[in-house]
Amino acid sequence: MSYQLRREEVLDGDQLKAMLNESPARAAQAILIAAREGVLDAQALLGQILLDGQGIEQDPPLAVRWFGIAAQRGHLMARNMLGRCHEHGWGCVADASVAARHYRVGAEAGLDWAMYNYANLLATGRGVMEDQAQALNLYRRAAELGHAKSMNLLGRYLEEGRVCPADPQAARDWYRRSAESGDFRGQFSHGAVLVELGRIEEGLAWLRLAMVNGNQRFLQVSAQRLRDAAEPVLKLLAEDYKKHEQAKFGRAE
Repeated sequence: MSYQLRREEVLDGDQLKAMLNESPARAAQAILIAAREGVLDAQALLGQILLDGQGIEQDPPLAVRWFGIAAQRGHLMARNMLGRCHEHGWGCVADASVAARHYRVGAEAGLDWAMYNYANLLATGRGVMEDQAQALNLYRRAAELGHAKSMNLLGRYLEEGRVCPADPQAARDWYRRSAESGDFRGQFSHGAVLVELGRIEEGLAWLRLAMVNGNQRFLQVSAQRLRDAAEPVLKLLAEDYKKHEQAKFGRAE
């Protein structure tokens, strides 16, 4: 028999997030009730579980509606997720310019994820005019807030001296911080630097950790980069990346 929550049992956002880990179906019921009762975090969470199909039937268009409701009420992560939906066409027509507007609102309000996503559009000229200097500024701001993916990209700008003076040591520091914060691309960058510095075993450990944590596209691109590397030990590691992709995703492309 399914458990039915009553309206008087409306939970707050933190309780709902904890419940999601324990019982997604029960949490979905609680989130739906709380969202309808106007709990802001619940409205954003409802959008997320509808997008993911977590404990509830997947419904991306309805997810967009709930993200929109929460975003209009000032929920910054819902605003960011609304941008993600418009960027990728999840439950709506893909439109990078609309995504950029949502990301910009979140970025200007101080949300690190929105800064990162808006910077990605600025760096690639999708939906907005390309602006590497503004992208760098946003990556730096997000990195200083502790955003791991932005740390890695900030490191890349500093390593390459792109729209800023090259600073290899600062780049290495940001790669290390990104790696230690759990970003698989940062782990790869940090590992590659360590190998280059002659700290082979330490570097390989980070590169293998990146392999375990990475998505399929990352594994494909990184395997090619390792194959093209001058160090023989990295060429050998490329085969491990290929095998791991096949084991994790079914077929290496």
